[in-house]
Order: sequence, then C-alpha cells, then structure tokens
Amino acid sequence: MAKPDRLRAVLELLSEHGRVEIDDLVTTLGISPATARRDLDTLAEQRMLTRTRGGAEALTVAYDLPLRYRDMRDPTAVKQRIAAAASALVRVGDVVGLSGGTTTTAIANALATRPDIMAQSHEPNLTVVTNAVNIAAELATRPQVKLMVSGGIVHPRSYELVGSFAEDTIGQVSLSIAFIGANALSLDHGATTHNEREAVVNALMATRADRAVLVVDSSKIGSKAFAAMGGPDKFDTIITDNGITDADHAALSSRGYEVIIAP
Repeated sequence: MAKPDRLRAVLELLSEHGRVEIDDLVTTLGISPATARRDLDTLAEQRMLTRTRGGAEALTVAYDLPLRYRDMRDPTAVKQRIAAAASALVRVGDVVGLSGGTTTTAIANALATRPDIMAQSHEPNLTVVTNAVNIAAELATRPQVKLMVSGGIVHPRSYELVGSFAEDTIGQVSLSIAFIGANALSLDHGATTHNEREAVVNALMATRADRAVLVVDSSKIGSKAFAAMGGPDKFDTIITDNGITDADHAALSSRGYEVIIAP
C-alpha cells in the first residue's frame, strides 16, 4: 500500500473509532510496526492526530478529515454524478457560488470541462464566486471564467475561507445559483456541518442566490452535524444520488425541497 493510501486509511480509522493502536494498524493494514509508527509520526507532525503511547488519538470528537485525505472511495461514481447533475443546472452567463468540499470541487471540475463554458469569447462565459482556495486554484487558469474569491481565514481542514472578511465579500454579491456542500442533512435539523464558521458563510451564500442547491450524497441524509446552515427556508433544491431511500425522498419533498437524483 502506498504511503498516501496508508495515511488516508489511518485517518479513516481515527474517524470511526477516535483512537488507533499500532497493533491495530499492523493487523488492519498489513504493515510493519515500524511503518505504523512512522505514519503516525507523519500525521502528528501535520497536526492531524495526537500521538499516544502505542498509538494515536483524534484531535476532536467530530473528526473532520482534511480535504486532501478525505475518503475518496466513491468520487468517480457518486460525486461525479452529482457534479454532472449540478452542472446541468448552470447556464452560460450565470454567476455561480461554490462552497468548499469534495462534491463542490467536483462541480468546479465539471464546469471547467463544459465545451460551451470553455469556448473562446471576448467576455467570460461564467462567473464563479467561492470561498474555497482549492476551487479557486482549479479555476484561476481558465480565462473563460471570471473568478471572485472571498477574503477570510483559511480553515486548514477544508480549505475554506471563513470569518468576517468572507462574510463581507459574499454578502455583497448576487448569485444566479449556489451549490453548497453539507456534512449531514435531516428533516428536523436541515443541512448541517461540523464547523460553525463554515456554516455561517455557507448559509450566507445560499441567501445571496436566486437558487440555493444542497449537494449531498445519500449517506449523509438522516444524520446531523454540529452547526446548522438551514432547511427549506434557505435551500430549495437537493441533488443527491440514487442511494436515497423512497421514504427519505418523499419526506424531503414533503418539506418543500425539490429533490434531484443524479442518474
């Protein structure tokens, strides 16, 4: 197993269990104790975990994996299908808001490969407003896209800019459509995320859009995270995958959401 894959696997185990022991890593990952120790030391240096005698502990109870290590078992299947469905809602000339996250990053990639958006023109074919520095880096080299990046403090685990500067920037724009990622979605609590500062910026972006779209894979439906972003009062549309149950689909629709299932 390559080192990046091992590090991701270690963080996934921490996310599930809160702590890991070297013996567990040896058994689960099929690596030597020396390799397990080096991997834990590497992640500790990156402030991804706290080393303990014989293992490591997660830094927080609600352990949010950084974007670069986030579980990517299904991006080509689920996230890219959701991204394609989201891209289909965007028209040339739109002003699009993108929050941070792996699904919105996939949407940025989908938009950046659309022939009509990438067609040569005297004026930009699309305007994108984002508070995610990784999305900004992806789109910065596309002259057909007018890119606006909020100010703010970089959240090191999601690459999102948060805080008053981000809020001031986003509060002054008008968006045709906004795509907002979430860590969880439930009937009673609406869309939620692990970080309260991200929740504030995401909710504000939704209010600045003519159409606010939640992009969540079906595994997140029925759960809740720490900080609320809003329900049907903020978001009128949900894009998810075909893993959503009929009951969840009906329940969300009854609350006023338009539910789009990515094919």
